[in-house]
Amino acid sequence: MAGGKPTSVFALHIACLLCGATLCLPTTTILDYDVDGGRDLDIFDINENAGLHLVEGDIMLDKRQMRNSIIGDEYRWPKTIPYYMEDDLEINAKGVILKAFEQYRLKTCIEFKPWSGEDNYISIFKGGGCFSSVGNRRVGKQRLSIGSNCDRIATIEHEFLHALGFWHEQSRADRDDYVNIMWDRILEGKEHNFKTYDDTTSSSLGVPYDYGSMMHYSKNAFRNGTEAEPTIVTKIPAFSDVIGQRMEFSDSDLLKLHRLYNCSEGSTFLDSCDFERENICGMIQGEGKTADWGRIAKAEGGPNTDYSNMGKCTGSGYFMHFNTSAASNGDTALLEGRILYPKRGYQCLQFFYYNSAGPSDSLKIHVREYDTTNPNGKLRLIQTIDGSPQEQWQLHHVSLDVKKKFRVVFQGTKEGSGPLAGGLSLDDINLSETTCPEFIWRVKDFANVMDNTPANTSIFSPPFTSKEGYTFQMELYPSGKTGYPGELSAYAHLVAREGDVGQKWPCPWKQITMMLMDQHAHIQKRMSNQRSVTTDPNMKPTGSDTFFWDDPRKVGVEVTQTDGSKYFRGPGAGTVVYLTHLRAKSRDFIKGGDAIFLLTMEDVSHLTLSQPIPPTTQQPNTTAPPGVCLNVQCLNEGVCVVAEGKAACRCVVGDDWWHYGNSCQHKGSTSDKTTLALASSLSVLGVMLVVTAVSVICLKKKYKKRSDGNSVVMENTGANYKV
Repeated sequence: MAGGKPTSVFALHIACLLCGATLCLPTTTILDYDVDGGRDLDIFDINENAGLHLVEGDIMLDKRQMRNSIIGDEYRWPKTIPYYMEDDLEINAKGVILKAFEQYRLKTCIEFKPWSGEDNYISIFKGGGCFSSVGNRRVGKQRLSIGSNCDRIATIEHEFLHALGFWHEQSRADRDDYVNIMWDRILEGKEHNFKTYDDTTSSSLGVPYDYGSMMHYSKNAFRNGTEAEPTIVTKIPAFSDVIGQRMEFSDSDLLKLHRLYNCSEGSTFLDSCDFERENICGMIQGEGKTADWGRIAKAEGGPNTDYSNMGKCTGSGYFMHFNTSAASNGDTALLEGRILYPKRGYQCLQFFYYNSAGPSDSLKIHVREYDTTNPNGKLRLIQTIDGSPQEQWQLHHVSLDVKKKFRVVFQGTKEGSGPLAGGLSLDDINLSETTCPEFIWRVKDFANVMDNTPANTSIFSPPFTSKEGYTFQMELYPSGKTGYPGELSAYAHLVAREGDVGQKWPCPWKQITMMLMDQHAHIQKRMSNQRSVTTDPNMKPTGSDTFFWDDPRKVGVEVTQTDGSKYFRGPGAGTVVYLTHLRAKSRDFIKGGDAIFLLTMEDVSHLTLSQPIPPTTQQPNTTAPPGVCLNVQCLNEGVCVVAEGKAACRCVVGDDWWHYGNSCQHKGSTSDKTTLALASSLSVLGVMLVVTAVSVICLKKKYKKRSDGNSVVMENTGANYKV
């Protein structure tokens, strides 16, 4: 076919990927572990399997909340929300919860902090499923459940959006304008989950209906059969498989959250630039330069397009370029970002870089820091990026540690001879106060890899070694494992080499995160897909005395690399339902033909310890006597608060039970209430019967006496009555 890739060349490309670093792998002695049990369960499936009967599938109502309660200002949380992670949470879930909090900080003004005694806080526990209340219920300890199989970042973000005051998208008043509910396909008794709220109960905040919201039901929610007949049919067919995404916040999710909480910017977001506007995001050509960076759409010698749009949009697609072929040896070009004010003291700089310059030319990353000693700023070198030119845009991460007012500075330098055309190019710069991913795995020609790799056939990333000295790999099934067509399946494996020393086995509490990066130019608009697994040193396969995360030299298989060197790969943990092909081919998961996976291994052993419980609550009433709660004991996890200068216990409320009393010493439940009501009703009925009987007897005696003395009157009265 003209212009197409020769079949033999593509077959060789696939073969290289399938081999990866291996030659003829033997069968593993320990089977891979699937954290999802081989099922793609949505939130509502998990809760149904757990036997939970919640409003809209995952919403818990307390006893003071009516079905149509209005979420107003009084139900908003402060922008900094106290949280407490209970001991029963799985360690992997704790780690993912912290990652979810980081996404809230990056994309919104919502902050989360460990509970330090505030009156109201969110207590996260391992319940039977994934559920939350809606809004700040002001009950003191407000519980939010992240149970088994709920430890996906989007599931956690979904439940916290409920806690922040949001109902599901398809319960909006205008729902029926956008989707059809197929009532005959819904499980009997579950129809109430598809009710809508009027505008007095739930506000859409002026945001159009969002098929892509992470708060929308999937098309098969509460389906009554196994046939592929959806319960929700989108009126625009193209969105049929879009609804129900559980990857990340949509743009509309964020817009509504910003409007409800009056957010103006993300707490940890600093800057983003794709150079589409002529003002280049406020960046400047630095002083002391001998050459300039230019804003162009195409460079002689490469690149031919920018990275943001990849040449798809006419009249757009710009990047910054230092033309080294026109520069003299020793020339430098300084591109300086706008002045920024850090809060955390650590940052991650991410950008795409294209090098078509000479092998000696380099890009240096500096920060210019300002203080009273250096009012004009002082340059500090962070990292030098050099190496041979490559004919592609490459993703780079640079960790910063800035604690004072600063600018980021990109310094291009011409050193030595080079090609007649070419230079250094920058695009899609993002800066945030977050930690950088540790490793990048780029899979070329990914769409073709998905379409042409046989089922149940995997490819492996290179081995990566974390800062703690543990090595791991990501395994990817581009066409899914057997029985899962149209899926990406992903697993994490530990790796060991002969001679490795210093590691502790079984590997203790390392969380491995595998993220398929949404390559959108702006970091706040990305909807990346990620899953995490944690190395539990006590985990054993069913029916075995072998530790799953033990030394791969003991429990793994020997792998021979293409260069003849060998290492050992342990069994994998992950999921067969990492992401569907349909979603992988959407958004910017594949860009320029390639997919980029961001991989990290982090120590989460600190999460095995209990979160400290504050000794007392804060005292919002400044006129209250100091230490007013010190001598007050609230039982059954009640919390002491100060109300009008006096100490009072705020008691815990559950789904069908509640504590009450001055010290929360009593417990009531729905069944108790029903029994009490019945007993009260019977008692009242008994008293009424006794009173009625006594009244009848007294009346009979009274009228009998009057009848004896006034018989004529009674008769006349009787005669008149008959008439």
